[in-house]
Amino acid sequence: MPINFTAIDFETANGSPASPCAVGLVKVRDGQIVDTFVTLIQPPAPNNWFHEGNIRVHGIQPADVLDAPSWQEALSEMLQFIGDDTLIAHNAPFDMGVLRASAAAIETPLPALKYTCSLAISRKTYNLESYRLNAVAYAIGHEEFAHHDALADSDACARIVLHAADRHGVETLDDLLAATKQVLKDL
Repeated sequence: MPINFTAIDFETANGSPASPCAVGLVKVRDGQIVDTFVTLIQPPAPNNWFHEGNIRVHGIQPADVLDAPSWQEALSEMLQFIGDDTLIAHNAPFDMGVLRASAAAIETPLPALKYTCSLAISRKTYNLESYRLNAVAYAIGHEEFAHHDALADSDACARIVLHAADRHGVETLDDLLAATKQVLKDL
């Protein structure tokens, strides 16, 4: 089975994991990026306020999400895009925490998805001073991307996983996980 997954990245409005204000998804089939999904999001109440520190990181202002889909609408579209794919995020505990907490905030159950972490894969693949997303992306030659843009970050995550698979000489996600001593986790 070739490498198939969906890379995911959230940006949040404040320090709460239940405050998504943007999400980017990148679908990989047979080791190739084939589709993307990105949207701004109105964070669910009571976490629908923006902290200045978060705005400084991602540049998303409260006015930017006024006409954006609600979290309920965005979640529905995201889950349709993801299907039954394995999710991969760079620092997956953060992104999976956002997904879980935000779904709980609107009392919406999540499907039984699996996930893994490109940060953990990177640590077992490369010898770098930093394993932050932008540092790993630069190390693999992916230098032109807007860090902290949800779609750009999920695209960088996908490219890191594909590069790591190539570096390990593997053709399936299972083989990449075995080579990097990682396991799929339940969402």
